Formats: sequence, C-alpha cells, structure tokens
Amino acid sequence: MRKDWNARLEEITQTDRALWAQGTVFAGIDEAGRGPLCGPVAAACVVMPPEPLLLYVDDSKKLTEKRREALYDKILETAVYARVALASPEEIDRVNILEATRRAMAEAAKDAPCALFLVDAVSRLDVAGEVRGIIHGDALCYSIAAASILAKVTRDRLMRELDEQYPQYGLAKNKGYGTAEHIAALKQYGPCPAHRRTFIGHFVAV
Repeated sequence: MRKDWNARLEEITQTDRALWAQGTVFAGIDEAGRGPLCGPVAAACVVMPPEPLLLYVDDSKKLTEKRREALYDKILETAVYARVALASPEEIDRVNILEATRRAMAEAAKDAPCALFLVDAVSRLDVAGEVRGIIHGDALCYSIAAASILAKVTRDRLMRELDEQYPQYGLAKNKGYGTAEHIAALKQYGPCPAHRRTFIGHFVAV
C-alpha cells in the first residue's frame, strides 16, 4: 500500500503549524549516531519556514537513502537556518555519549535566530532559549524530522569516507553499528582510530 505523503505532511506539521500560527520562530534539533561503535555523532539544528513545506520529510530512519539525499539538498535550500555539528569518537570517549551529543547539539544551534528549540528527547541543552522536548520528535515534528535528515545524511557520508580508509569493517554498509560482521572484523583486526573505545570493550581489549 502506497503511503499518502500529503496526509503524512499534514500530520507531521501539526506542532510546527501551531507555532507558526502564533508567529513563533523556532528550531528543530536532532542527532544521528548515538549507538554505533564507530564514528562521530552528528547533530543538526534547522529553522524551517512555514512555506514551502517539503513533501516526504519524515523521521530519517523511515526514508530510503536516495530520498534522504534528495531532501538534504532541499532542506538546505529552504531552511532559514541550518547547521550540523559533530562530536568525535575521542570526545565521546572523554565525556560520554550523552554529553557529547548535548555539546554537538549546542554547537549546531549556537547561531540559530530563535529562542525556542524543539528537541527529540534530549534535555539540559546549553542553548540561548527555551528547550522543549518531544518524545519521538523526529516522527512527530516536521522541523525535528528535517534536522534528523541533515544529521543522518552528514554522518552516513562520513561513514562512507571512513569505509574507504578502513574497508575491513564494512562501515559503508553498517554505518558503524555493531552488526555481527562488524564485531567479527573488530575481533579479527582490532579497532581503527575512529572506533569509540568506551563502546567496544565488550568485544576487544582497548
């Protein structure tokens, strides 16, 4: 059964449209890559205008890679503000994944022209305004979904670059997540510089 994308757009913009109707300028923030064994975490912050609305914007995990890539360019062309920031594996190991994610989100949002930030379930962000958490926000809020697409496409591209440097781990395919093949390669070859040491101790000595 084909998805009714017009109905989906109507649904996912409900929160955004209520704020736009009040004249509120706000940003959506989301991340990609909190769970993988390898690579950075990416956070994006976007301020989307009420027009034009972009069809197919949804939780990035529910979209095909081809559609995410196409939307990435459209979001950058349409957004009032858009920025992606990264937290490196070294920073993740140093401060923990949650704090590294918060720092990347704050960096992405630091120049956003607004005082309200809608975030997918991460609290205590160091941003210049109110933070409003929305559980499963990437599936419920258009602006957060747009941020999720920017974050995921950015990170996936970086993982493909890492795959060229370290092809033994299959990073272009697994994106750094702990698949059976990835863990087997980790045990056979040991970690590369992009692996998160605090994430791989169950599998190899670090």
